[in-house]
Amino acid sequence: MKKTIEVGNRVKTMREDKKLSVEDVAERTGLSVVQIKEIEDQNILPSLAPLIKIARALSVRLGTFLDDQDGMGPVVCRKGENMEPSLSFTSDNLDNKKHMAYHSLSGSKSGRHMEPFFINIAPKKDIDFILSSHEGEEFILVLEGGIEINYGENVYTLNTGDTIYYDSIVPHLVRGTDESGAKIVAVIYTPI
Repeated sequence: MKKTIEVGNRVKTMREDKKLSVEDVAERTGLSVVQIKEIEDQNILPSLAPLIKIARALSVRLGTFLDDQDGMGPVVCRKGENMEPSLSFTSDNLDNKKHMAYHSLSGSKSGRHMEPFFINIAPKKDIDFILSSHEGEEFILVLEGGIEINYGENVYTLNTGDTIYYDSIVPHLVRGTDESGAKIVAVIYTPI
């Protein structure tokens, strides 16, 4: 919950610093005024696609919303460390359930252009998911379990040790394939 508050506050502060109204940001992003207010009021942490759109509308990099501190040197994440707090992004649909918990692996690295995450994917459930798209590229390595990636009109099934690299502008969705969930590392690149 702490991360949700930080992200919402940062979005609002940056929007106000640029003297933009919520309506201005909604127009620039194609998101609804309600969704932007929900983010700023700290009620939700949006999925990456809307957050990337907001970052572009405010002319900042995605990491600006997620940074923990300003570290110029390398960032080392040891096994079992730096995994909390997690981020649980909602989908583009405000009513949709959260199904992935993100753990940033670079929160203290300032000026970064990639966003690496360790992600716990919830066990497969019968939920109607909505594909999302945003500028950039994504790389995924499956550490444990299996995932299904809907990418455009294709579906890819990946298991432990498999990887995929794709353009994020194509509508896509990542979800678990079985009852035990999955663990993945995802690296997301978004141009400013």
